[in-house]
Amino acid sequence: MAGVYVYSDNTELCGELIALARTSEQEVCAVTMSDQQGSELAKYGPDTIFVLKGQNHAAESYSGAIAKLLTDQDASLFLAGATVRGRDIAAQVAAKMKAGLISEAGSVNFCNGKISAARYMYGGLTEQVEEGKGLTVITVPSGRYAAVNNDSVKSVVVSMTVDTDPRIKITGSSPIVKEGADLSKAGRIVCVGMGFDKKEDLVIAHKLAEALGAEVGCTRCIAEDRGWMPAETYIGISGAVVKPDLYIALGVSGQIQHTFGVRDSKIIVGVNNNEKATIFGVSDYGIVGDLYEIAPLLADAIKNI
Repeated sequence: MAGVYVYSDNTELCGELIALARTSEQEVCAVTMSDQQGSELAKYGPDTIFVLKGQNHAAESYSGAIAKLLTDQDASLFLAGATVRGRDIAAQVAAKMKAGLISEAGSVNFCNGKISAARYMYGGLTEQVEEGKGLTVITVPSGRYAAVNNDSVKSVVVSMTVDTDPRIKITGSSPIVKEGADLSKAGRIVCVGMGFDKKEDLVIAHKLAEALGAEVGCTRCIAEDRGWMPAETYIGISGAVVKPDLYIALGVSGQIQHTFGVRDSKIIVGVNNNEKATIFGVSDYGIVGDLYEIAPLLADAIKNI
């Protein structure tokens, strides 16, 4: 069946892709290699869920099977979540099908039977719009669209035995130990920047976050250069991309590599002692002053509301 096919090893991200695919007004089909994930995807209401079953447990070994499925079903578009595994599969599928690949699309639009996708270039300085012709493969990062529970659609589940690539094997695995919350889901975030003098001073940001019921994130320099916070807590083009209701930047200069990751926040508040700091250019509210004075005052004011 023709339509839009979606895949992601992250179930919630796959739900986001299903919501995006619905805007195409075409049939929406989800692809998975797991019966369990297939059951979980049903709540998002794809028209069909294809469960591919092969001898190999490595998802990457299914790229040939996915390419064959897309060809047999005359798919018009393949959307893959921009995870490590999703990018790998998308690239392999595009190569096998000699299809165009648009990576890291910030938005995808359907108009008059044509597909266009916008993606940021040069660290977020410019936006490039690409148009797909024929079957197109597009990778989409998480957080760009909202997954929607759709009970009105009763998904048809199709189990298929497929051939997998025997050359790809999993020789071992180890869990990734993450510290802190998932910033992409946080409704409020307090971000710390290079305006802090020493690691012990980060308690100021944590107290403000506690008063707000917020999570604490940081700039890349705080995580990677100074090593004060875990790598998964830094926000920016190569880190977490967030869109909270409230984002407070403490001592953050506001370089484009960072503001790329917060541009979709509903309200941005910048606190910096440099009135010419770039962060004020993207802030809804700006406070020029010493964060060591301002942050505790904000925390106290919030507690007294």
